[in-house]
Amino acid sequence: MSQPQPLLRKVPRDELPDDLQPAWDSAFSVTGDATFIEVSGNAPDSLRWYLQSFYQDRFYNSRLPRRVLELVRLRLANLHGCAFCNKGDRAQALAAGFSEPELDALPDYETGPFSDAERAALALADAMALTSPNGRLDDALYQRLKVSFDDGELYELGMIMAVLCGMAKFLFVFDLVEKEPSCPFG
Repeated sequence: MSQPQPLLRKVPRDELPDDLQPAWDSAFSVTGDATFIEVSGNAPDSLRWYLQSFYQDRFYNSRLPRRVLELVRLRLANLHGCAFCNKGDRAQALAAGFSEPELDALPDYETGPFSDAERAALALADAMALTSPNGRLDDALYQRLKVSFDDGELYELGMIMAVLCGMAKFLFVFDLVEKEPSCPFG
């Protein structure tokens, strides 16, 4: 795996603001790497926005089912090849009640143990992924999704995935995360 080698300065844990040190602890305990948090120490308010406004206020307080959100987040991490994200997102999915066999079925989700709504959301994740430059919410995918989600939920799901994909691109460009050998953004 490719270890992160960022050009930006890493802020040591003990120099991070007190409220961000638990984020360092969590990242390191789950993934064995806290480079993202350390570099984020250069702009702590931006990290606070990401952790609080995006994750706490939007992701974890979404009106969308938590199962759907955990699945699409892990699917995007799998497709993007982010080892840091895969480790953390898998741990969060397990904490949310998924089993190892369910998560192991994610690469072939169309035949896996998922509901129709989950499969449709995962198909949207495939279209949203950075690895799908021509991805599109076409009529067939929309018809499949609208059986389980209203337009407001679909917009919210798309917005959440857009932030996740944008963060993936940022993490790769700034070399803030460990990458899987299969990562297409080496």
